[in-house]
Amino acid sequence: MIYPKIPLAQSIIEICSAKEIHNIIISPGSRNAPLTIGFAQNPNFKCYSIADERCAAFFALGIAQQTKKPTAIVCTSGSALLNYYPAIAEAFYSQIPLIVISADRPQNKIDIGDGQTIRQQNVFQNHSVFNANLTEEASEENDLKISEAINTAILQKGPVHINAPFEEPLYETVETLSVRPKITYLDEITETKSIENLGELASIWNTAKRKLILVGVNEAGSIDEEVIINLAKDPSVVVLTETTSNLHHPNFINSIDTLITPFDDADFKEFEPEILVTFGGMVVSKRIKAFLRKYKPQHHWHIDTLRAYDTFNALTKHVVMQPNDFFRDFFSRTIFAESDYFKQINEIYEQRKIRKKKYLDKIPFSDFKVFEKVIESLPKNSQLQISNSSAIRYAQLIDIDSTIEVFCNRGTSGIDGSTSTAIGAATGSSKQTIFITGDISFLYDSNALWNSYIPKNFKIILINNGGGGIFRILPGHEEKPVFNTYFETSHHLTAEHLAKMYQLNYFKATDSASLEQNIKSLYAANDVPGILEIFTPTAENDVILKQFFKELV
Repeated sequence: MIYPKIPLAQSIIEICSAKEIHNIIISPGSRNAPLTIGFAQNPNFKCYSIADERCAAFFALGIAQQTKKPTAIVCTSGSALLNYYPAIAEAFYSQIPLIVISADRPQNKIDIGDGQTIRQQNVFQNHSVFNANLTEEASEENDLKISEAINTAILQKGPVHINAPFEEPLYETVETLSVRPKITYLDEITETKSIENLGELASIWNTAKRKLILVGVNEAGSIDEEVIINLAKDPSVVVLTETTSNLHHPNFINSIDTLITPFDDADFKEFEPEILVTFGGMVVSKRIKAFLRKYKPQHHWHIDTLRAYDTFNALTKHVVMQPNDFFRDFFSRTIFAESDYFKQINEIYEQRKIRKKKYLDKIPFSDFKVFEKVIESLPKNSQLQISNSSAIRYAQLIDIDSTIEVFCNRGTSGIDGSTSTAIGAATGSSKQTIFITGDISFLYDSNALWNSYIPKNFKIILINNGGGGIFRILPGHEEKPVFNTYFETSHHLTAEHLAKMYQLNYFKATDSASLEQNIKSLYAANDVPGILEIFTPTAENDVILKQFFKELV
């Protein structure tokens, strides 16, 4: 086997191999040549070459999101490393393990005017769970730092940074290893299976008449059916699930904004919970956050093995457990309280669903209508990736088949790497992957298509409304030149020539008939990845959406 001559590079590669870090995303460069040579020549690794570091990091994020295992990203020195930052912040807040390995100049070359050189040590300190600043020579101290970084990425489900200085020559190779790195392994992870103060919590629960369960980003299949049934049958419990919760039951309310947007103060007071239980990641709905901050529950318990954010300024208990383990243990001590909480809320929601159906049936071709038709068309048992801004908000209003897993970069809610993440996720999963995105998000991350690894059955559904439609939906919209230029980012660009450049199938739709025809064509063509671009009317979309909430009452 061929190895880099530099001992430090050998150590990094051997420790990654020993810890079964399989996927390595490499961005080309000279300073990282020892790492590139070693990773690419070793059959224990699956290496990907992606030139744009920002895309590379989000691509790695998508793979790690699907495999639930750390993915490594490798880059050269200088500003290349900084391009990783958006994905690192997303990984930090979404609890996804990434291992950043950056090549650096030796310390005596920093801040003396040498080329492609910045202060790389601890550059991600605010959004990483461990930083290993290595010295130039291979050593036991370096080995321990590398091992600890990888261990921490696994334990804390987050990004770590390993910064490795290399001196020239960089490209020399040898046929035998010159190091035997010291490797520290993780002890067997034993997660808490019992609840602290179980009796006290059960007593609070059993006497409460209004309990609200709110589920954010959540892994499909992580909650047992018996737990779901218990929550669904309890008359004192209302369960609100977001699109990204991947949690389904006919009694759960899966479109929070459809339920609560028309509420007045009296309705909110009736809905105010005594107990709020949350689990999962970030929540999309701004309305539910505003409601719970104003009408605070007496008790807010968040269930998570690592973190508990005080999102509603009402947190009283962080239960450090897997949600499924919590509920299984907890329900052995609880009873159903007599209550009409679920009945009252469910009756309102059922009426809302009837009015939503009538409204969707009568509206013209628009973003809202397109999302209904596109989501209806999704293949069962597929994976749906959604970009941020208006795309995820429209998706929250439409029922999605329970066999479809849904993902969105909600850690930082940025548009910057949605396409790259979706392509990485498609690469890391065996499922058919469909990516729904808006035009601004798609154009922002168009370098994601500069990628040799996109599965042939990967589909992009691009809703092009000629600008950042989210800003028409949010409060403050006024039809003035400043708004159109600096907020909405009005444009007349399309994806057609990008599709041609990257040799992707391209279809377009401008009305209901062409949408119906071309969405079938998109799914039928699996020779290469495909884009369906759907053009919707810029000025009408926000009017149609705002009217929807008025007609729910």
